[in-house]
Amino acid sequence: MSINSNKMPQLVVLSIVGTDRSGVVNDISKVILDCGGNIEESRMTALGAEFAMLLLVSGNWATVEKLEKALSKFSADKPFSVTIRKTDERSTKSECMPYGVDVVSLDQPGIVFKLANFFASRNIEIADLSTRRYAAAHTGSQMFAVQMAVNIPAAQPLTQIREEFLELCDQLNLDAIIEPIKA
Repeated sequence: MSINSNKMPQLVVLSIVGTDRSGVVNDISKVILDCGGNIEESRMTALGAEFAMLLLVSGNWATVEKLEKALSKFSADKPFSVTIRKTDERSTKSECMPYGVDVVSLDQPGIVFKLANFFASRNIEIADLSTRRYAAAHTGSQMFAVQMAVNIPAAQPLTQIREEFLELCDQLNLDAIIEPIKA
């Protein structure tokens, strides 16, 4: 039995950045729906005065063509930068264990780099990462929070990874938790 590639779901990653305003999510999601697309996953947030969106959209081959045209027109009418990139399904990491990492500290330069360097040097994939700055409730001090999902290879010694991670966080004066993600 042969598979017709025109009938297989197509996946595209959309990256959209533009001036933040009310209704931007409505406008983009309407363009996607009108083109026959479905939002599978997304991350959307205000960053300064800009609004940034990363979306994984599925559809058929015609959907991708329609999206390219419609989003090109959309970005010509409004101050938005749009990038479309075809992609495939993400391969599963069956030999990895998903862990959640939460870090909070006074804001200081280099926190993300130092955390990323720790995991990269141990061949641990960062699957998801988000950060935010905020003022502490009572003091008003600038705080920094990091939430991550990491995939630790099953062959890695978990106790050692956890100890080394918490030791690094103690050295950097970061309050941290690393624990398995429960399904």
